[in-house]
Amino acid sequence: MNYTTLQEKLKMPEYGRNIQQMIEYAVQIPDRQERTRCVMSIINIMGNLFPYLRDVNDFKHKLWDHVAIMSDFKLDIDFPYEIMRAENLYTRPNKVPYKSSQIHYMHYGRTLEEMIEKTAEMPLGEERNELVLLIANQMKKCFLTWNKEVVDDSKIFDDLRELSYGRIDISEDFLKLIESRDVLYGSSKKNKRKK
Repeated sequence: MNYTTLQEKLKMPEYGRNIQQMIEYAVQIPDRQERTRCVMSIINIMGNLFPYLRDVNDFKHKLWDHVAIMSDFKLDIDFPYEIMRAENLYTRPNKVPYKSSQIHYMHYGRTLEEMIEKTAEMPLGEERNELVLLIANQMKKCFLTWNKEVVDDSKIFDDLRELSYGRIDISEDFLKLIESRDVLYGSSKKNKRKK
């Protein structure tokens, strides 16, 4: 008995063993035109296996690339598209550079700290004051996400002063933040009214 576990491993299991065997057969056809015609039939069969992908851009191009991969790039035919090369198949993408600086307060996150830094560099004025108000309210929301207790506005202003290295120094008299209860319970009240 011929068990699948004893057979050769499939290069692209999503197409199944029959498609793999068809491509292996096509590689062995001596006539180039006949081989090309055979592969075009295989491409049509592969397209029928995944009809919902026909709307995807370059669907046929991907199928031709898959045929090349399953034939171990041994298929000598006239490809209608430029196919990928064997050396490009296993290349790794470039590493994404990550910031290695430490986050002061995890509950605020790096993005909020960067926003505070950019705001601190801005000249004094109405635009900066509006941005400080938005950032402080966002800090309060982030704080309440991690800590469900009521947070005092002075704590937010102290954190803002610390994260801006003293360049943004505001007090509760100057700025009024949203209430903690509005942050914690505001969205649930809105949802109840809609129902």
